[in-house]
Amino acid sequence: MRRPIIALLAASALVPTPALAQASIPDEVARQLAAMQAEIARLSAEVAELKAEKAEREALPPPSTPAVPTPEAAPAAPVTQTSWKGAPEQSSAGGFTFKPRGRLQLDSGVIDAPVAIRGLGAATELRRAYLGMEGTLPGNFGYRIEADFANSAVDVTDVYLTYKPSPALTLTLGHHKPFGSLDELTSDLFTPFMERAAFTSAFGFERRVGLSGAYNSGDLLIQAGVFADDAKSLNDDGNDSYSLDGRIVFSPKVGAGRLHLGASAHYRDFNDATSVARYRARPFLHTTDVRLVDTGEFSASGERNFGAELAYVQGPFHATAEGHVMTTLRPGLANPTFWGGYVEVGMLVTGGDTTAYKGGAYDRIKPADPVSEGGIGAIQLNARYDRIDLSDGAIVGGEQQTLGLSAIWMPTDYVRFLVNYGHLWIDDAAVPAELRRDYQVDAFGMRAQFDF
Repeated sequence: MRRPIIALLAASALVPTPALAQASIPDEVARQLAAMQAEIARLSAEVAELKAEKAEREALPPPSTPAVPTPEAAPAAPVTQTSWKGAPEQSSAGGFTFKPRGRLQLDSGVIDAPVAIRGLGAATELRRAYLGMEGTLPGNFGYRIEADFANSAVDVTDVYLTYKPSPALTLTLGHHKPFGSLDELTSDLFTPFMERAAFTSAFGFERRVGLSGAYNSGDLLIQAGVFADDAKSLNDDGNDSYSLDGRIVFSPKVGAGRLHLGASAHYRDFNDATSVARYRARPFLHTTDVRLVDTGEFSASGERNFGAELAYVQGPFHATAEGHVMTTLRPGLANPTFWGGYVEVGMLVTGGDTTAYKGGAYDRIKPADPVSEGGIGAIQLNARYDRIDLSDGAIVGGEQQTLGLSAIWMPTDYVRFLVNYGHLWIDDAAVPAELRRDYQVDAFGMRAQFDF
């Protein structure tokens, strides 16, 4: 009995009770366990607090977002537009326009006198080779700059600035034409003959530097200006001449056409005690420098000129008559008076074409059936009687009469082919044919032309 009791006591000693197990944990381990339990409790409290704050934030309405100003759009770049008027014309907002311009005229001619006169005969020349530009500027300003490069030389033609204070009024400052003649103020691109009437060159109708104004309203045109001399002559320090020029045109509708009534006046003071005057004209063509009528140089202090213009335009038909009287002023001497004029008729013989008239002058004829559209273009036939008398008193420069005929083919608006023939009667010629000063001359010329 003693051995079982002892074994039972030993087994019970090996099985620990909870109290005994707790008592058996060291104090250091217990402290660490207590610290860990406290840290876990603290973290649980922080998590609960964070959850509560999140719930509160979600319960509040969302904050309003401040409006962000939209940046202003950058101003759009100016839009450039291009149109076509014989050449590209560019325009942009504000009043800017720009267009290149130019023309080319190639002439050939034959002048036949009864006997050989040096300088006459057959010749070919580059009559005109213009190149330039024109356009407008903001503020109702405009400009044109152009020069002639023919014959290996550069000559200024139109170089001016314009200003339009109103639609009817134009002011011009620079190198441009004074106001002296319907034939002179019609562009050489549109004249019915290769050259203008003899008096326009004989009396010195040319571009000059000056200031002018033109009033154009309805049927009334008034032009006036004060001018110095041409740009090349102004390089002479002794050139102090000036002129006053004016022209008035009334062009009402009469019947189915338009009537042109014009008058002009010109006064020029040479403003130089040693000044001289000279008047002369070529024989119908520019291919020669010979002048068969020529006053030669003679002393003068100035000149005055009066002109009258009459024209009628109706459809394809036009008729023109013009005359000018030039009196040279010679203090202490007789004042010689010279005169010139012409009458002319023309007809477009192709159907649908009309003579163009604008701003007191003839304008561009635009074929109704151009070659570019499979047509024949426009054909015009013209006849002219021209006369100039450069003899008066002691001044004997001669008289020249011309009967001229021309035919013009215009395949398109900007291309022309022209032929003209002139028969001339010369009296008191400045250039004699052997011993004769009265004789007759024949002249034949051709021109090819384009412009843009």
